[in-house]
Amino acid sequence: MKQLSILALLTLGAQVALAQIKLPQPSPGATVIQTVGTTDFTVTFSRPSLKGRPALGNETPLAPLGKLWRTGANAATNFKTTTDVMVQGQKLPAGTYSVFTIPNQGEWTLIFNKNLTATAEEGAPNGYKKEEDALRVQIKAEKMSKTSETFTLGFSDLTDSTANFNLDWADTRATANLKVNVLANAQANIEKAVAEKPEDAGVLQAAANWNLSKNRNLDQALAWADKSIGLKETYANLWTKAQILAKMGKAAEALPLAKKALTVGETSNDPVFRFYKEAIQKGVTDFQALIPATPAKGKKKKA
Repeated sequence: MKQLSILALLTLGAQVALAQIKLPQPSPGATVIQTVGTTDFTVTFSRPSLKGRPALGNETPLAPLGKLWRTGANAATNFKTTTDVMVQGQKLPAGTYSVFTIPNQGEWTLIFNKNLTATAEEGAPNGYKKEEDALRVQIKAEKMSKTSETFTLGFSDLTDSTANFNLDWADTRATANLKVNVLANAQANIEKAVAEKPEDAGVLQAAANWNLSKNRNLDQALAWADKSIGLKETYANLWTKAQILAKMGKAAEALPLAKKALTVGETSNDPVFRFYKEAIQKGVTDFQALIPATPAKGKKKKA
């Protein structure tokens, strides 16, 4: 009995030691991080390979059609989004979710579940439960000209507010369309930054410049620019204020600020100024052209 106990302890010790050694895995782990606008997506998954086995067919050993699949190997795939995102036109709140799919010919069901460690064994103690779904959508699946030997998750067709989330496996790519509200997210970030650093001239100038670039809430942008200049006058915040005034139809007020921005920039010893100089010079010319010429006063005739 004592010998059995010693053997058990030795076996346990060997298992613990083995767990501490990094060894090759049949389905290695991977993490994909992608930024879209101001939203960060992080996908953590394990990557099985076909190794001559059939997949995505009726009763195939790998991802059989019509059956729940954990969408990866070893453990549940996790999908994290730092802001709310529209998936196929439906809202997925910011957070982290496990990813499951039900593959079918031409169309897959993509599932985001709240249980991050759920298994694909429905009814098991930690098995997938439909009532824990955060979102379930249908996505298009197309045949690829080239076989994907190793399961791959990734992003493509990026803009500042949209992207495709691709699931490549065997001869198929399933694609989910993602869309984020980049303007609302950016505005929220700006307001948060200003609230956290209300006396930071650089933050205020950047906030004013963002509103200027989007031609929105120019009154607020002007207030931020004025405060920035009051805290620390630079060619950058002077130029930002000049552009705001010009967009508000106040070229006569914008012109002296643009000229001052040139003067301040020339004496600032800031190497970045050379990238702004040409734009400011053009602004001076443009603002002058927008100001109506004052008619010369005629000489009074002698009586």
